[in-house]
Amino acid sequence: MMKNRNQLVAVSYPEQEYGHPGSMASEIIRIDLLVSCRVRVSRMRGFGTFIRIPLLFLLLHFTFVQCDITDGNAEHLKREHSLMKPYQGVGSSPSSQWDFWGSTLVTSSYVRLTPDERSKQGSIWNTVPVYLKDWEMHIQYKIHGSGKKNLHGDGIAIWYTKDRLHPGPVFGNQDHFVGLAIFVDTFRNDLHGMDRSFPYISAMVNNGSLPYDHGKDGRNAELGGCSSEIRNKDHDTYLAIRYSKGRLTVMVDIDDKNEWKECIDIGGVRLPTGYYFGASAATGDLSDNHDIISMKMYQLMVEHSPDEDNLDWTKIEPSVSLLKSPKDNIDDPTGNFRSTPLTGWKVFLLLLCALLGIVVCGVVGAVVFQKRQERNKRFY
Repeated sequence: MMKNRNQLVAVSYPEQEYGHPGSMASEIIRIDLLVSCRVRVSRMRGFGTFIRIPLLFLLLHFTFVQCDITDGNAEHLKREHSLMKPYQGVGSSPSSQWDFWGSTLVTSSYVRLTPDERSKQGSIWNTVPVYLKDWEMHIQYKIHGSGKKNLHGDGIAIWYTKDRLHPGPVFGNQDHFVGLAIFVDTFRNDLHGMDRSFPYISAMVNNGSLPYDHGKDGRNAELGGCSSEIRNKDHDTYLAIRYSKGRLTVMVDIDDKNEWKECIDIGGVRLPTGYYFGASAATGDLSDNHDIISMKMYQLMVEHSPDEDNLDWTKIEPSVSLLKSPKDNIDDPTGNFRSTPLTGWKVFLLLLCALLGIVVCGVVGAVVFQKRQERNKRFY
């Protein structure tokens, strides 16, 4: 499933197709302009057909060009939660909207969380809590280094958590976190888990009770994931994280083709408001440059029921209504995530097939037994 990365979505409904912030606004503008164009053209009937038709095409062409330029994205971009060049508002002053820690280096072109050196940790965090119920975060990043294949690590994590700036062993952040984490893991620790290739992108929702198991590459609490060749690209790579109406969707663009490819899509996710966005990275015995180029936060314009609007979203505990056990998080050979557990009707079909198989075997056995009895009678 691919979507154009240059089109940003403005609205998220379950029945709508995945997109990017701003497309709804652009469609409204486009419809209004088309209507106004048609009204104006209808008033020019006295000029003759030879003038009216070319002018109509000219006006329509101008309308589409104008809508493509002014696509209405600006009102959905939340600058207080976005990190963009030239990285103004980054620092430790009281007015800063982003704060950083550890080995993080802020330049005019990128924010380097770790250099290509061993045993480094770095992070950058938004100082403004997010009170949006539905949102989409776009991350432009780059992981690169001098290490050859399988000799690099460890990776980047994108966070939406209750606490910020708490260093720890999970890609430079604390363990037993509360909130959402998206891991871009570049090094395989579990030598028995050869059913997936690395780098590997995965998601985890935690209420503080679960540890991240590095030895198993986080499989103990992984909700979904996909393999993604994001390292040492000649271009930047992109990650989109969307949360809307209890659904978490993660998409990637690693080929710089302006197309999103789905990586994770999970329903039943509950995330509160008032948490913080951040990014962290870590290196161990192996290393890489982990660079963040931008983090752009978009508000999704979504309608909620009166009960949902009256709910205190800051009191929600992060959780997921799992349809499967985390131990079932296994890739298939094509790199697609298997997330189809045995539901009730599948179990019924299996039992029905087994019963039919038993009946067929019984009938065949009875026929064979009868023929043998008849054959034995002929010899007496």
